[in-house]
Amino acid sequence: MVEEMKQMKPIWYFVGLTLLLMGGIIFLAGLYHLIVGTQRHEVLAQLYPDVWWGGIMLVIGFVFFWTSRKAKV
Repeated sequence: MVEEMKQMKPIWYFVGLTLLLMGGIIFLAGLYHLIVGTQRHEVLAQLYPDVWWGGIMLVIGFVFFWTSRKAKV
């Protein structure tokens, strides 16, 4: 009776997945607002921070996901 040890993924794998998902949602919402051209009255809204932050979250999430995809704890 050999018991198999189940190996877990590191936390950075799930952090990467979460950042990918949330960054994708924010990025797509920002692109929608950029294309449709909705009126926004926030300070510096013309810079479209949701596009920038969504893109940054996508890149960082992909890096976390890609570097920890084969790692086991």
